[in-house]
Amino acid sequence: MSVKIAPSVLAADFANLQKEVEMLNASAADYIHVDIMDGMFVPNISFGLPVTEAIHRHASKPLDVHLMIMDPDRYLPAFRKAGAEVLTVHVEACNHLHRTVQYIKDLGAKSGVALNPHTPVGVLENILDDLDLVCMMSVNPGFGGQKFIEATFDKVRKLRQMANERGLTTMIEIDGGVNQANAPLLLEAGADVLVAGSFVFTSKDPIATIKQLKEIG
Repeated sequence: MSVKIAPSVLAADFANLQKEVEMLNASAADYIHVDIMDGMFVPNISFGLPVTEAIHRHASKPLDVHLMIMDPDRYLPAFRKAGAEVLTVHVEACNHLHRTVQYIKDLGAKSGVALNPHTPVGVLENILDDLDLVCMMSVNPGFGGQKFIEATFDKVRKLRQMANERGLTTMIEIDGGVNQANAPLLLEAGADVLVAGSFVFTSKDPIATIKQLKEIG
């Protein structure tokens, strides 16, 4: 299976967001990754429903919406309506994770669960069978442009082993500090989807950069 690339619009030029989305439409990207931050679960505020809706209006790629927010159940229907095809919540932000995952499925979206760097993959033991995607945070959530945390490789290997032992096709997504140097190692460890923000949008030719990442897999 070839690697899937999900550029994060958190690193895009917000003053030219339509143009940036159209650029992603023309690229080899598989998803558009949309980071939602509430200033409570993470120490930053990004954007919310109106911007997500605007991105969806111009996007030809599916929206991979990453909810870095407390009590995400409150907003799942609204983000689904705004265009999310994948809805990812944080295990650390959900009191009743199984219920939340079922809610996402009932809304007709793909179910994702994200893990912060300090959270062991073992917490997914009793929910993994219900997940379409696990988003492994390879930086501390809240800000773009951070340095990749090396312990991520071992976590990916452990999670891939868990999934393989159960015969699951759950996708493993890596979010944070992804670049051309660590991408091959992540794929070797078992990753399927690479989120890339600053690495794509600060490059001289984002379309070429996405293509290069895509060709690694």
